[in-house]
Amino acid sequence: MKRQTYIAHGRLASREIRLDAARRHRHGIQVMGFEQLAARLAGGFAQAIDAEMLRDAIQKALPETDLGELDAIKLLPGMTGAAADTLHKVWRTGIDLSSRAGNHPRLDALATLEQAVLERLPSSMLRPVDLASQAIARLCHAPALFGEIEIVGISELSPCWRDLLVKLAGTLPVRWNAGPRSVPEWLDGSAVEIMRSEFATPQVETMSAASGYHEAIEALRWARDLIASGTAKPSEIAIAAAAPAAYDDEFMALRADANIDLHFVHSIRVVTTRDGQTAAALADLLVRGITQGRLRRLATLLSGSGPIQALPDGWQRVLPPDAPLSSADAWERLLSGLAADRWPDGLDHRAQLRTIVETLSGGASNAEEIGRAFLSGGALRIWRKALLAGSAAAIDVTIDGLRQEDACEACVSVAWMPASALAASPRKFVRLLGLTSTGWPRRISEDRLLSDHIVPVAELDPLPVTAADRRDFETILCTTTDQVVLSRARRDNEGRLLGKSPLLRGHPEPRYVRRNRRPAHAMSETDRLLARPADFGASDQARSAVACWSNWQQAAVTPHDGMVRADHPALLAALKRVQSASSLAKLLRNPLGFTWSYALGIRAPESAEEALVLDARQSGILLHETLDHAVRLLEEQGSLARARSDQLIAAIEQASAIVAEQWQAEQAVPPLVVWRRTIEEARLTALNALQHPEAALDGQKSYTEVPFGGQEAKYDGALPWDAATPVEIADTGFQIWGYIDRLDLSGDGAQARVLDYKGGRLPSKPVTLQGGKELQRCLYAYAVRALLGEDVEIDAALLYPRDTEARHLEEPGVVLEELAGHLSAARASLLAGSAVIGPDNGGDYDDLSFALPANAANGYCPRKSEPARVALGDAALVWEAV
Repeated sequence: MKRQTYIAHGRLASREIRLDAARRHRHGIQVMGFEQLAARLAGGFAQAIDAEMLRDAIQKALPETDLGELDAIKLLPGMTGAAADTLHKVWRTGIDLSSRAGNHPRLDALATLEQAVLERLPSSMLRPVDLASQAIARLCHAPALFGEIEIVGISELSPCWRDLLVKLAGTLPVRWNAGPRSVPEWLDGSAVEIMRSEFATPQVETMSAASGYHEAIEALRWARDLIASGTAKPSEIAIAAAAPAAYDDEFMALRADANIDLHFVHSIRVVTTRDGQTAAALADLLVRGITQGRLRRLATLLSGSGPIQALPDGWQRVLPPDAPLSSADAWERLLSGLAADRWPDGLDHRAQLRTIVETLSGGASNAEEIGRAFLSGGALRIWRKALLAGSAAAIDVTIDGLRQEDACEACVSVAWMPASALAASPRKFVRLLGLTSTGWPRRISEDRLLSDHIVPVAELDPLPVTAADRRDFETILCTTTDQVVLSRARRDNEGRLLGKSPLLRGHPEPRYVRRNRRPAHAMSETDRLLARPADFGASDQARSAVACWSNWQQAAVTPHDGMVRADHPALLAALKRVQSASSLAKLLRNPLGFTWSYALGIRAPESAEEALVLDARQSGILLHETLDHAVRLLEEQGSLARARSDQLIAAIEQASAIVAEQWQAEQAVPPLVVWRRTIEEARLTALNALQHPEAALDGQKSYTEVPFGGQEAKYDGALPWDAATPVEIADTGFQIWGYIDRLDLSGDGAQARVLDYKGGRLPSKPVTLQGGKELQRCLYAYAVRALLGEDVEIDAALLYPRDTEARHLEEPGVVLEELAGHLSAARASLLAGSAVIGPDNGGDYDDLSFALPANAANGYCPRKSEPARVALGDAALVWEAV
């Protein structure tokens, strides 16, 4: 058996040579890179320096080594990667740092670092120059090891290997199969046999796309057209760019949509895989701190593995959904209050969850131990690789930049690759992307540690990226046999104009391709439907969308504006439920929103992120809770009605501290400085409310957050009635429930005062129903009368603590009778099918405005308001109520 060795550049070229050998039943073929050839010839256990081992050695050497001029930056994030890149360049070029250490302090620092790194590497790992020296000393073994050597698809070789190649050619046959490529000048006069072939003459087309994303779309349309027409096999098609990373996200998304086997030759980002996302979730948690959202994400990705498996299925339900839990204290307060019956399996798992939280609270300084505890398999390998590649303090950034090999088989797929890989492994049909003035060729940049004034760029990098890009472009054009499409984007992702690449000179003028053009061959089903409106228009979805859009433009109510069939079961169920003051207000002023909320169950998303300030609703809740705690404290001490000024202040102070602690544990709060100011404002407003001069009732006893209509009591203690008793508004068909902010009862039960706190400003005019907005005072007064009896004298008032004034309800019976009429009309209108808009739709406080047409407040709502009023009939009269 005759042995033959091929030297190839890149994984794709190696795979294709092996595949070709297998198809031809050729034995004795071995394929390797030149670095591997040198290591094999050097013998023993000699090997090239592994990239991960190098980073590990640098990371260990940096803290322990005095680097002189570089000492101040040696522990900064990115230093490990910068040092590894510089050492690779130095070694490939063959520069001897130790002999030039006296020329500049930076060279001395790098020579010191190099020595420290080599001491920490295994003795079998050698620098390229050392590997080449040992290989040259064992040239006599080359014929037995390699037979004949053929170098395929390579246009240039690093200086550190050139002497070895020339001497190998004097020992055994060495062929440099250049094909139509250029041949390095340093091979002149050597024994290396140069093999040339004719230049290919492909059909060249130039096109101009709108953006990089558009380029990617057009590339996949082109590839599918070639495959579907039978012009090319997937293995004959390549898409390439000088720097493909700029397009990777686009191609990753489009690959799934197009359902095309697209192999990423240069690897894929690890964060596009589940293992990568798991590692990234842990990194995000360690670097930015533990919060409920980050822990939920990590637990979901871990799927019950690691310490999470000690918790039962569904354990996340014990966490309050609105609480950020962004500190160890917040987690401890939560865990201290969790009862065993809150857990899905009825057992107490607080110890296991506390251990998980304490471990994760260790932060990035304990990244290695935490990674071993929580991760396994591929996620753990990614984690360890990230720790080798950079500082633990920036591990989230490091993981975001890591890559891994694509699982899609390269030799039978359309290939997406760097231009350098395509130059080494030609295909018949090629599309080149990114031919802009800055994208191809790329610009030369100085090394991060060895600037041009220390070591000239031409010496440190004899194969500069600009020259390499030009050489790869020329190589691709002369090795592609059938078709080359040259593509450039007119604008970048931010809309800036991009210039043409100088490499396009001499080629045909580009064909201008519009982003919204109709392609001859679509890349996916989505693309086909968008490109052929007639096909899409024939679908039920399109017909429905067109009808909806047309109906939205009409100044009349239509089925797409909330008109439904009468007595719809969903509407019947929504009206049958026990109502609150807020749900009835929504029914009166926003029938469409009532239907969405209570018939369809649509809810506006709530963020658990820390807000800069509390909104009006949250501020009101904070004020109510502070007043609630303060009144209960004063009642326990005697009576609110007889409390002195100092007692009021002390009760407010204590209540404010309790509420603040609860909020910090259970929900998102603003930053500390703003939060303290917010608590202080709530405290002062609550004090105004309790100091309001309402006349004390005889033997007064005060209750807060009083439940009625079936609501459960929020606190233990006596109630003025049975909270489970239903409360029905006569002649309306509605039952109501809720919590009364404050109820004052006289000792004999003959008098009652209902107070509803309002955190906003006092209205300039008296308020009764306020167009259906203000229902609490009326409904709460009705509930008190229904539960305590008709003989009770009731005073209902709205208390505005910011202005220290109360607005009392005049003639409650008359107002309630009027409200009952409006509610009956609203019920009848909704049952008739008129679930249309009201005056609150599209406003600043409409939490469901996202479900309306875009810019509804300035277009849709004004256009539909009058037709909706007509459709509602008597149900719209409440909007005029004062």
